[in-house]
Amino acid sequence: MDEMAQTVDEMSERAETFFDMAIDWLKDFLPHLVGAIVILILGMAIAGWVSNIISKAMKKAKISTEVVTFVHSFIKIALKSVVVVAVIGTLGFNVASLVTALGAATVAVGLALQDTLKNIASGLMVLINKPFKVDDYVSIGGFEGRVTKIDISNTHLLTTDNKEVIIPNANLTSGNITNYSSQEKRKVILNYGVAYGTDIEKVKKVIDGVIADSDKILGEPERFFGVGKHGDSSIEIVVKVWCKTPDYWNVYYYMQENVLKAFEKNHIQIPFPQIDVHS
Repeated sequence: MDEMAQTVDEMSERAETFFDMAIDWLKDFLPHLVGAIVILILGMAIAGWVSNIISKAMKKAKISTEVVTFVHSFIKIALKSVVVVAVIGTLGFNVASLVTALGAATVAVGLALQDTLKNIASGLMVLINKPFKVDDYVSIGGFEGRVTKIDISNTHLLTTDNKEVIIPNANLTSGNITNYSSQEKRKVILNYGVAYGTDIEKVKKVIDGVIADSDKILGEPERFFGVGKHGDSSIEIVVKVWCKTPDYWNVYYYMQENVLKAFEKNHIQIPFPQIDVHS
């Protein structure tokens, strides 16, 4: 009985010691826990508030929605990460080791996703600088088409024969871009060959009549007529007219068809290459 009583006493003492240690640890840890909770709540609220203020400022500056959305998300995540690190530090963990490990992991991921990060950075440049926008007709890296989508990694073109071309954004900042839609007006340049001996003034008058019949060709800037070059079989007449950018192809095909009809009607010969053989 004495041994049993002694064992119970020892267990009671151990339990009491453990309880006292737990109380002491809790007293020690509780301020850190409360501080961490306060930092977490306030930090997350501030992160959301700051990211929202920046987003509103960007919208007032008329920056595109894609850029605003990306920057808002990036800033929010970055600020929340800082809050989490601060909470971990407040709880007594070794923040330096954690930051070092995160840094090493970030470098490793960055190297693995090097091309993706280039595309993202270039995508941001495209969204900020706006060399083109959705629905513009552009030429990029040998491809021509209407821009259907600009995302953070790629730009999507739809060609005239209904093929989708997906171009990595990194290619946009390292090559030339031709935007056919950025200006309100476009010049249509046309070349017509007529036979040697043709009355050039008559040719100009006939073409001018075709131009006058179109309501899509603009009066200003003024149209231009000139002799381009003397070919082997023909004289090249250069015609330059202006139209609104969306009307470019309508004007081009209108001129090609109706100038041909007008030449035939007015007996203006369009020569073809020929070789005279003398024996």
